[in-house]
Amino acid sequence: MAIRCFVLDDEPLATDLLKDYIGRLPDLQLAGLSNSPTQALLSLQQHPVDVLFLDVHMPRLTGFDLLRPLSYRPKVIFTTAFREYALDSYEFDVVDFLVKPISFERFLQSVGKIYRFMPTTSAQPEPQEPVRAAKDYQYFKVDKEMVKLDLDDILWIESLKDYVRIHTVSGPLVSYLRISYLEEKLPPDRFVRIHKSFIVSLDHIQAISATYIRINNEELPIGRIYKAKLDEVLQRS
Repeated sequence: MAIRCFVLDDEPLATDLLKDYIGRLPDLQLAGLSNSPTQALLSLQQHPVDVLFLDVHMPRLTGFDLLRPLSYRPKVIFTTAFREYALDSYEFDVVDFLVKPISFERFLQSVGKIYRFMPTTSAQPEPQEPVRAAKDYQYFKVDKEMVKLDLDDILWIESLKDYVRIHTVSGPLVSYLRISYLEEKLPPDRFVRIHKSFIVSLDHIQAISATYIRINNEELPIGRIYKAKLDEVLQRS
């Protein structure tokens, strides 16, 4: 089921940018867009949404003022050019705070946080096969595109300083990311860092020795400082 989003910003260029970003992701649906806080408040009251991309500094009505009278609380991502609002925004238990200008990479980070806050359906019958609660894919910037990769297809990830080479079942891709960022973002029950230059998929491990892990017939070294963490993860799996 798509996540219904509403964008409110008094600057048309800002709403157009977020509309474009939302349109790139199949899991997001643009349910509404407005440059007027008063009109947006009426629309939000009549048509509840899941996520609200909300500008803080607007004429006549601030983003904080708009949230108070709402009869429900959508997941809120504040957007603003004024960094001084960041501290106040967390009083509203927001999902994230985006400082303009907003890049697509930073937007994707916020979208990733949304999934952790969305409720799961409890009235569904028990599935016949186990399913993963977490998102089973990630978006990676490759050249000028955001490429969607299934986590099941990732074999291992290799650090290239400011870039990473993602080895997949269909071949390698290079993305502008640091390996430390992916170490935090990828699910720890499926991926583990074994070396300063390598993160591996637990599902694709073929063999393990004291000094290396073999995946897809490639031997990847195990760093000394990562060995204890790797042993702990393997004991749990």
